[in-house]
Amino acid sequence: MDFEKFMKSSETFGERTRSPGMFKDLDATELYCPKCKRAVPVRKRLLLVLPEGDKYEYRCVFCAESVGMKTDRREKNMTLIV
Repeated sequence: MDFEKFMKSSETFGERTRSPGMFKDLDATELYCPKCKRAVPVRKRLLLVLPEGDKYEYRCVFCAESVGMKTDRREKNMTLIV
C-alpha cells in the first residue's frame, strides 16, 4: 500500500467528517437511569419554548425518572408580537 496515498485519503476523510452541518441535531435513544441502574430507552418531552431555543427533557420509559436535558438552539432569533 502506498503510504502517501493513504495519508492523503485520510486527510480528505477528516475534512469531510468535520463539516459544520454534519451533526447538527442529535437525539438520545438510550441514557443511564440512576433509579433502574442501567442504560434504558428514553422519551423526549418538550418542556419549554424559549427565545433561544426549545428545552427538552429525556425520561426513562420504565420508571419515568428524568435522565437528561437538551436545548435545541434556534438559528435565527424569534420575533414576538404582543
